[in-house]
Amino acid sequence: MRNKEIADIFSEMAQLIEIEDEPNARFKIRAYQKAALTISTLQEDVEDLYEKGGPKALMELPGIGQALAEKIVEYLKTGKIKKFEQMKKEYPVDFKNLTRVSGLGPKKAFRLYKELKVRDLEDLKNALEKHKIQGLEGFGTRSEEQFKKGLIMLEGQKGRILLGDGLPAAESIVGKLNKSGLVEEAMVAGSARRMRETVGDLDILVLSSKGEKVMDFFVKLPEVSDIVVRGPTKTTVMLRIGVTCDLRVIEPNSFGAAVQYFTGSKDHNVQVRTIAIGMGYKLNEYGLFDRKGKLVSARSEHDIYKKLGMEWMPPEMREARGEVKLAQQGKLPKLVELAEVKGDMHTHTVETDGANTIEEMVEEARRIGHKYIATTNHTKSLQIAKGMNEKGFERYFKKVDALNRRLDGKFRVFKGAEVDVLKDGSLDLDDKCLKSMDWVVASVHMNYNMEKDAMTKRIVKALDSGLVNVMGHPTGRELLVREQYAVDLDKVFEAAERNGVALEINANPQRMDLNDTNIMAASKYKVRFALGTDAHRTFHMRFMRYGVGTARRGWLGPDRIINTMELRKVEGLISR
Repeated sequence: MRNKEIADIFSEMAQLIEIEDEPNARFKIRAYQKAALTISTLQEDVEDLYEKGGPKALMELPGIGQALAEKIVEYLKTGKIKKFEQMKKEYPVDFKNLTRVSGLGPKKAFRLYKELKVRDLEDLKNALEKHKIQGLEGFGTRSEEQFKKGLIMLEGQKGRILLGDGLPAAESIVGKLNKSGLVEEAMVAGSARRMRETVGDLDILVLSSKGEKVMDFFVKLPEVSDIVVRGPTKTTVMLRIGVTCDLRVIEPNSFGAAVQYFTGSKDHNVQVRTIAIGMGYKLNEYGLFDRKGKLVSARSEHDIYKKLGMEWMPPEMREARGEVKLAQQGKLPKLVELAEVKGDMHTHTVETDGANTIEEMVEEARRIGHKYIATTNHTKSLQIAKGMNEKGFERYFKKVDALNRRLDGKFRVFKGAEVDVLKDGSLDLDDKCLKSMDWVVASVHMNYNMEKDAMTKRIVKALDSGLVNVMGHPTGRELLVREQYAVDLDKVFEAAERNGVALEINANPQRMDLNDTNIMAASKYKVRFALGTDAHRTFHMRFMRYGVGTARRGWLGPDRIINTMELRKVEGLISR
């Protein structure tokens, strides 16, 4: 898929336009940002889309006009966008990586270039070590500390990409392999199969007797940018999305063992192998063997676990966090399934920063099979997202009421908002407006750098208001961009329990918030969870699988998740 490459270019072009500060720059920036979001979250390969329908098909995508469609075509044909190449020559700065540092936007990055010749992360690191930045007007020691923390975070994430980028790429490759006629079966393994929020590489296993032909096919796929090493049974390539991908051709008699082994995690496998040794077996990627070296089991992953006295464990659980012991006892929890989700509790429309109307969002939700959604547009303080005031919500809810009447009970739109939790813990709309809503999502979108106690008091005050249904993306993090803010989550969970407030599992692949470890911590409290895609356009609703994957990694069953309930039960819960 070329989607990520094109989206990254459009994002960087938006940053460069921001520096130029030319007339109408704001509109151009927004256009490139919207185009980048559209392409990056597109579930279909943009190249396939173009081949099927030409430029016209591209122009049917939200936010893609003729000029942007032409640039996409130019990249697909030449591997470059001339305008972007010109801009890079004029501004020889690695904005893509510099702006990943928390607090460092395009304009600040360009100032550092002009005044300190900071071109890339290494230059930034040197400038910080010599304390050159704190002396610049508008920066200071606080900026230095923020940039240092941001660099440390980036170093820890080096070479990793979002699951939302890695898994679709792996699935695209698997789909092509399965259609090639060269394999009996192909599947994703590794951390992507375990639904980890970021991945450092991708693993694909195939069952085939045509190893050489499979490798020929694999290395020529459009997703591949370079061949790292090629062999008859294992080939490693660099993908265009920025990570390596290992393809292994497995013998039929070893396929189940290979699936178990290459799914991981490493710590989980160590525990399972230790149990095998204790039972007089040897377990590796080729199979389960007895003391005499005789193969006991290999073709079925399920059978290997059974032979070792364990239940089969869902891949999302295999992180050596107690799942092996539970599997031995036959006490594994039932995990939520994507098919059990009946609604989406966090969506946006064109009234604020969404790309689709509420009618279009409902149509997509029904196509997915949902029975309800909550419409939760931004509130007035978040001006960058065109947040609505009380009058705006009043007008919008009249439209929603009319739509619900037309739907005649066959589908329900819950009226709500994603209301900002202000710095002092108050909510961004008056009580009357909030009381008119079915579903209030309270979220922190600004002032992230507060001290831990102050941030905790801020959030707890909002939850204690009695006006909130769910705490939105409770830690405020953005994967590979921003760490979670400092907050005492136990006190937040206590406040949620005390007030009957649910905790969101935000399914957007850039958030995945709450994450798995925080879900496990929150599960000790009497709280419910709500899955929301934070959809800003129709196809974002397909992100739900990432939220479900995260819930499963947190060992959640459907009984703790509000939107696995039937519509009438959700209505009853909200009314209480």
